[in-house]
Amino acid sequence: MPHFQKESTHLRRLIGSCLWVGLGVLCAGVWSEAIGAERPNVLMIITDDQRWDCISLNPASRIATPNIDRLGREGIYFANHFCTTSLCSPSRASILTGLYAHAHGVLDNFTEYPESLPTWPKALKAAGYQTAYIGKYHMGEENDDVRGGFDWFVTHKGQGRYFDPEFRFHGGERRTIKGYYTTVVTDLALDWLRQQKGDKPWALIIGHKAPHSFYEPEAKYAHAFDYVNVPYPASAFLLDDKPAWYRDRLDTWHGIYGPLFGYRKNWPDRSPEGAAAFAAMIRAYWATILSVDESVGRLYRFLRETGQLDRTLIIFTSDNGLFLGEHGMVDKRTAHEPSIRVPLVVRYPGLTPSDKPVVVRQMTLTVDFASSILDICGLPPLEKTHGRSWKKLASGQSDPQWRKSFLYWYNYEKQFPYTPNVRAVRTDEWKYIRYPYGDGGPDRHQAELYHLASDPEETRNLIDDPRYAEKVKELQAELQRLLEAVGAVPDPMPIDEGIQKHLPDPKIR
Repeated sequence: MPHFQKESTHLRRLIGSCLWVGLGVLCAGVWSEAIGAERPNVLMIITDDQRWDCISLNPASRIATPNIDRLGREGIYFANHFCTTSLCSPSRASILTGLYAHAHGVLDNFTEYPESLPTWPKALKAAGYQTAYIGKYHMGEENDDVRGGFDWFVTHKGQGRYFDPEFRFHGGERRTIKGYYTTVVTDLALDWLRQQKGDKPWALIIGHKAPHSFYEPEAKYAHAFDYVNVPYPASAFLLDDKPAWYRDRLDTWHGIYGPLFGYRKNWPDRSPEGAAAFAAMIRAYWATILSVDESVGRLYRFLRETGQLDRTLIIFTSDNGLFLGEHGMVDKRTAHEPSIRVPLVVRYPGLTPSDKPVVVRQMTLTVDFASSILDICGLPPLEKTHGRSWKKLASGQSDPQWRKSFLYWYNYEKQFPYTPNVRAVRTDEWKYIRYPYGDGGPDRHQAELYHLASDPEETRNLIDDPRYAEKVKELQAELQRLLEAVGAVPDPMPIDEGIQKHLPDPKIR
């Protein structure tokens, strides 16, 4: 038999066998042999609490991030990327699984990730990848055990600390490493990358602490924004048409007149000195991101110098956004734009040549990562997923079937009782938010309706304007449809016990 016929026969048998097992995990080894050296490495960089407008690809950014920007200028910038739950652990679990929080079960920052659940790193490992997670994992507040099925796992308990962080290594050793967290975690990542011999593709997730509170910049960046005027946002004072819980939250741990993560010692504080403390907090938040950008530059140079740059899928993103005073709030959790919009930048010439960058304006979500990464790596999606692959969009192609709306979902936390239960729907033009009490009865908080196309800062709540009554009904129906589509009906939730003024336990801040 001629050689090419043998090859063709082998390929037909390969495809047939893969179809027989549904292109699942049992097929992963055969599949990986077929795509061979074409499989890209995967480098995912996840920051913590970084807003969408805190990279300078976004014209609204006050921060220069040239290294992050370079990824987008040589790849893809997703201008409208969102988390589905604006809270660290639930969002990280959604990034790994492609599932909404109600489905993966990580509903708060204290819940362990269910080890039995499939993830895209596990699927890559089954297909022959070397896998690693280094840095902030933050699922299970007091747990730094090896988890997630990675070949190499280095993390710490809880939030970690910016200076001289302690890490637990894969073999069980705990070690304090002198230096700044962002630099240390990058060093650890580069150490692992240098050990990869090139015989297998690799997948590495780096979890940064920055720019999560409490904000402590490196000394060299500590005064980078001293010259920037940082007033309270105008929307902090436009609360008359907003739900009453906004005003109840102003003096709390998550309000602009509260402690501000240690920047204000006496509170509530509405004085000029209190406003100065607010400005200092924001400047420190921005400054921590400068170190992250420097880290991205180090990783980029390593990949270029080792000849791996153009065969590595690089993804830069964050788990959720953050309020910087908008609507009188700090922290996240709500369905408003500063809370749910996050940066997403991707570089991989297998999607688009480095001299032909793409801007994706369709709405993409944290639940899309699993499907997208596996699709780009030539593997089938996870058996159960709520997300979609954006591979086609990232290649500059149109996708008429792409989503026109998405569901936002958050449950009230007794440990952080400053935000009600939230169920919301966002479209390209509109947003509808409701705050169910949790007992199945009528909502006790005023709902919200925003026309994002004309009011992107969500300053005018249109919910009680009779001119938009039909729009409200339309969005309520769409919200119900989306809940049903992801299996969130019935929709149990905790009872909303109201906005509380006490501080959270110091160990979980």
